[in-house]
Amino acid sequence: MSASGESPDLDLAALVADPATRVIVTCGSGGVGKTTTAAAIALLAAEAGRRTVVLTIDPALRLAQSLGLTELDNTPREVVGVDTSSGGRLFAMMLDMKRTFDDVVTAHATPERAQAIFDNPFYQSLSSSFAGTQEYMAMEKLSQLRLSDEWDLVVVDTPPSRSALDFLDAPQRLGRFLDGRMIRLLSAPARAGGKAYLKVVGASFSIFSRLLDRILGGELLRDVSSFVSALETMFGGFRERAQQTYELLKAPGTAFVVVAVPETAALREASYFVARLAADDMPLAGIVINRVAQQSAPGLSATRAAAAAEDIDSALPDPVDAAIAVAALRVHVETAAVVEAQSRLIRRLRIAHPGVATHSVPAMATDVHDLDGLREIGSALQV
Repeated sequence: MSASGESPDLDLAALVADPATRVIVTCGSGGVGKTTTAAAIALLAAEAGRRTVVLTIDPALRLAQSLGLTELDNTPREVVGVDTSSGGRLFAMMLDMKRTFDDVVTAHATPERAQAIFDNPFYQSLSSSFAGTQEYMAMEKLSQLRLSDEWDLVVVDTPPSRSALDFLDAPQRLGRFLDGRMIRLLSAPARAGGKAYLKVVGASFSIFSRLLDRILGGELLRDVSSFVSALETMFGGFRERAQQTYELLKAPGTAFVVVAVPETAALREASYFVARLAADDMPLAGIVINRVAQQSAPGLSATRAAAAAEDIDSALPDPVDAAIAVAALRVHVETAAVVEAQSRLIRRLRIAHPGVATHSVPAMATDVHDLDGLREIGSALQV
C-alpha cells in the first residue's frame, strides 16, 4: 500500500521486466505526457533486456524527437544509443493508417481483387479518413506485432482521445459498418448484375436507390457498390480479427496504464478511463500521475512560510538579506500551496479508486527531448 494507505504503489519497473507482460497500452487525455511516458516505459524495458517496440498512434513528432529519430513510419526503426548490455533492443514506429489498411487487403485478397479495391475511390477515402479507421488499423497493427515472435514487449501510445471508448470500440464499429445491412443493400446491384437486380427486387428498391442516388450522388453510390462487392470475401475476416484483437487486449500479458497530471480536469478524465476499462474487464496496471510539484523543505507549510515572511524584517536587520529571504519564502509559499493542492487532488483520486495502483512522477526542470531525459523519467517511474 502507499504511504497514505488509499491505494498500492505502481511498480512499472517490475511490470516491464516481467516476461509475462507482452503488451502495455498507455491511454489518457491530451497534454498529460502520455507519449513521453510510453517512450520511457519502452526504454526502461529495452535496457532491462527485452526486445521492445513502441507504437504511437499520435501523429505528433514528440516520440521521434525524444528517441533521437528524424522520422517514424509504419516500419519499426531501431533507436540508437540504447544500453544493449542486457540483451534488449528498442524500436519505434508510427501508425500509417492507409498503409496498414493496404497490408490487410493484400493479405486477404487475390492480387486482382486487391488492385480493384485499391483503385476504388471509396476505398481511398475510407482508408485515409473514415471515422474509426485510425483506431481500427491501430488494433490491426497491434495484433500483427503481438502475434509475431519478434517482440518481447509492445508498448502502445494511444491517440489523445477523451475516452478509451474510441480505441476499444472502433474495431467492432468498423466491422459492423462493413458487414451491416445498409452496406449489403448498397452492394446488391454490383453483386446481382446491376439492372437485372432491380427487376428482381421490384419498385421498392428502385425508389430507395433513386433516393440514395440523389443524396449520395450516382458516382459515389457506384463506388460504394463496387467497393463492397470487391471486398465481400473479406467481410468475415474484418469482424473475426476485430474480436480477436479485442480479446487479446483482455488477455493475461496485457496491461493498461492510465496517464494523468494533478489537475482537476485531467484526474476526472483518468477516473473515466479507469471506470471504462473496469466495465470492459480490461487489465488495468495503474495510474501514472505526471508533473507532480516538489518542494525543497516539505516540513515548512505555506502558512508558516507566509508568517515568517511577514516577520523577517525584525529577524534580519540588513535590508538586502531581508529582501532575499522574503523573496525565497514567498516562492516557497507559492510552491507549497501548489504541492498541497495537488496532494489533495491525488489523495482524492486514490480514495476514489482504492484498488488501483498509482505512481507519481515529479515535475522535470525541462522538457524531455532525448534518451537521457527518458531515462530520468524511467527512474522516476520505479518505486
